[in-house]
Amino acid sequence: MWRAAVSDRSFLGRRALRAATGALAAGALVLTGCTTNTEDTGPSVAKVQVDKVDEIAAQLPDKIKQSGRLVVGVNIPYQPNEYKDASGRIVGFDVDLMDAIASVLGVKAEYLESAFEKIIPSIQAGTYDVGMSSITDSKEREQQVDFTTYFNAGIQWAQQKGKPVDPENACGKKVAVQATTVEHTDEVPAKSAKCVAAGKPAIDIKSFDEQSAATNALVLGQVDAMSADSPVTAYAIKQSGGKIENAGPVFDSAPYGWAVPKGAPLAAVLQKAVQHLIDTGKYAEITKNWGVQEGAITKSVVNGAVS
Repeated sequence: MWRAAVSDRSFLGRRALRAATGALAAGALVLTGCTTNTEDTGPSVAKVQVDKVDEIAAQLPDKIKQSGRLVVGVNIPYQPNEYKDASGRIVGFDVDLMDAIASVLGVKAEYLESAFEKIIPSIQAGTYDVGMSSITDSKEREQQVDFTTYFNAGIQWAQQKGKPVDPENACGKKVAVQATTVEHTDEVPAKSAKCVAAGKPAIDIKSFDEQSAATNALVLGQVDAMSADSPVTAYAIKQSGGKIENAGPVFDSAPYGWAVPKGAPLAAVLQKAVQHLIDTGKYAEITKNWGVQEGAITKSVVNGAVS
């Protein structure tokens, strides 16, 4: 996500704000009123089996072909996209997808942890082949690196099962958010201000230090809705056992992209690999495994920034 100062209310700023709290995971849902935010919470997800595609693999840069490794810089935690399981392995939707890409290319993905703000400079320095950390492909970033798009993410609200809430008319409702996120500082307050301007009750914004606590508040009926990043909301819904559901579509969407050096042929190779996974249905399997299929794309491009 965007790590610079946020100048608008778009999705580009959300991960930066979450980083300030150090609590990015959706966390496990519990019904006792307690919350947890350990990195090892999460589902057991089966790997999707993918075969090598010689025609695409042949286009890899010689350095990667000879080493047999695709070195990937990643910042964690950001559940369900990239986080550590109980054994300390880096797992998640992004990881499963990149592992599938590596299989198409006949190499092994090697994940190296990094501070988020160091990923792009490290790509430019040649430390990593790819930067993969739920990075929004933006026009500003495209001046530094190239991106291969692989997912669309935005904001999405959730509600209790069968108790509809309209995100565009939630006046007087209790809405949970994670503290310091753009949903807390910009998105929900802006909606609340519109309510007040129209002579309606303000939204009662309930902020929580951890996303898991915000989710649990909704599961337990302590709030009417929650607003979070779309993959986080989708993951929470998947883990809730049917207790919560979407409250409207994703909005303020922008593409995630894998970062590679500017002008590097690897961007086009990754694009062909992810498009192969899309066309063969393997990509859809991976998104469904993690409950993030609403952000699935049908076409991968190189440098697809929308702003």
